[in-house]
Amino acid sequence: MSVRLRLQRHGAKKRPHYRVVATDQRNSRDGRFIELLGTYDPLQDPPVVRMNSERVEYWIGVGAQPSETVGSLVRRMRRGDVVDLSVEGADKAARKAKAASKLEAQKEMRAKAAEAAKAAKAAKEAEAKAAEEAKKAEAAAAAKAAEEAKKAEAAEAAKEEAAPAEAEAPAAEAAAEEPAADDAKE
Repeated sequence: MSVRLRLQRHGAKKRPHYRVVATDQRNSRDGRFIELLGTYDPLQDPPVVRMNSERVEYWIGVGAQPSETVGSLVRRMRRGDVVDLSVEGADKAARKAKAASKLEAQKEMRAKAAEAAKAAKAAKEAEAKAAEEAKKAEAAAAAKAAEEAKKAEAAEAAKEEAAPAEAEAPAAEAAAEEPAADDAKE
């Protein structure tokens, strides 16, 4: 069996794209193949070629003959002008791991932000409660001060009332003694 590396045409009329395949040379162009090695899209600017370099080198190493077009694509692949699917597979895994770690980091950041928001809310509530308690204490202190002021005022008023009464008491005693003295003179 003679293996060939060639293109399989796919796509619509006047809109082709190709698969690079390893196939038996007796099979039809678009028929059965042994292995899919890559793709070639000539309609993009620049044309996009993606091939698994490890598998292409394996098939060439075991004696597969590339067609002219596939041979030119292989030369481009060896120069590095072609997207290498064997490396891309590793890149995809690395990208998936990176994306997963990025998602984990985002989840962790959201959790930390939620935790910080909870802590801030709790601190705000505690601050509001402390302020409310301070207002209550201040109001109680003001009420107590007002009560003490009233008591002091009442005590002062009582002293003032008692002072004229005390001043009047000796005068009244003196007045009471005077008529008694007047009575004695008579």
